[in-house]
Amino acid sequence: MPRIRSSTARLAILYVCSIVLSVATLLGTAYLLTQRSMAREVDLVITTELNSLRDEFDDGGLDQLTEELNRRAEDWRRTSAVYLLIDKDGQRIAGNLSSWPALHGQSGPWVEFDIIATDEDPHLQHPVRAEIYSFGDMRLLVGTDVSERQRLVGELRAATLWGIGLTALLTALIGWWYSRRIAARVGKAALACESIISGELRQRLPEDQSHDEFDQLAMAVNHVLDRIEQQTATVRTTFESAAHDLRAPLHRIRTRLEAALQGSHLSELGRQSMTATVTDLERIQRTLATLLQIAQAESAVQVTAGRRVDLAELARSIGELYGPEARERGLALSVSAPEPASVQGNEQLLAQLLANLLENAIKYVPRGGHIAIEVGAGSGRPQLLVRDDGPGIPPLARASVLLPFRRLERDAAAEGSGLGLSLVAALMRLHGGTVELADNNPGLVVRCEFPPAL
Repeated sequence: MPRIRSSTARLAILYVCSIVLSVATLLGTAYLLTQRSMAREVDLVITTELNSLRDEFDDGGLDQLTEELNRRAEDWRRTSAVYLLIDKDGQRIAGNLSSWPALHGQSGPWVEFDIIATDEDPHLQHPVRAEIYSFGDMRLLVGTDVSERQRLVGELRAATLWGIGLTALLTALIGWWYSRRIAARVGKAALACESIISGELRQRLPEDQSHDEFDQLAMAVNHVLDRIEQQTATVRTTFESAAHDLRAPLHRIRTRLEAALQGSHLSELGRQSMTATVTDLERIQRTLATLLQIAQAESAVQVTAGRRVDLAELARSIGELYGPEARERGLALSVSAPEPASVQGNEQLLAQLLANLLENAIKYVPRGGHIAIEVGAGSGRPQLLVRDDGPGIPPLARASVLLPFRRLERDAAAEGSGLGLSLVAALMRLHGGTVELADNNPGLVVRCEFPPAL
């Protein structure tokens, strides 16, 4: 069931409430109008009957009225009419009631009470509505059995409630189906977007050929993705071709320069110049190699079929490898990996990731500092952390340093091309993980979080 906070669920609830409220208002109004109309009709019949009896009294006095009441009282089964004429002492003069009834509702001349008909089930009570008229010391009661009206009103009330309930149920089912359908289409689009973000650039938003708004949006986005894929492929091909083409000439130039440096005919100034040139060429080659690694990592699909790699074992191995260099620079390097932490991935690329982090830390942490490698599991996901107590990175600059060729102003004179952390970010995306830079108070902590191994 879609969550209430989703727009489709809220729209479905609003739809159900609007329809149910409208139907309830319509049926409720019809019920009340019908009930009032039936009540007015009953009152009109009683009033008409009472007026005719008054006319009888006016024309022939008490004898004619009594005769007419006795005649009409015999038609109880046909008309369901109730008559009673009593004197000032409450004694019955005429009518089909034996005595004055016990009233349980009175509004002016209108009264309500229950009777038991002698020719019906003695346990069945008949509700009666009547009007009272006084003839001097006498009182005349004229009414009618309203049980049939009450039965019809009850059936009408039940039909109204059933109509409202069935409408609520039907609209709820339609709203549930609609919200599920919309949520399913949005979910498929979201999954497609996640696949595209993870590197499957050929993935497209699903279309069901319904030609509705979702299909139109999917078609437009897919056209944009086609164009982006084409341009990305062109840029990647151009970049990789240029990088590959440059590697051979640069290697030949470096080889010739290194061979020339072996000769004895060079002056000291020329030798220094050529040595600096070889150093620059070496830096250019490393930059090209790193760029190729980033491009390959960004263009590949996530590593989901790689082998299981133990981050703890990998951290201990890389720590031993870089331990001598750290000691040479006056740094303390420690590794804390008490328990195995398996991830699915490429061991060589993961080693390159950790090596880049250590090289960055060794480069920027001043002598006497400390670098720590930690492997653990946070929230059930394997984590690799590299801590140092160096200068750190300002919070506002942490997102930018994960991009290629982004460096802090203070590090502008230092060696490097600003590709180390961007390669780390690309390798983490390749493995379906995330990288986060945070304060170590003082220094920097780089937290790499991986999905659990399958």
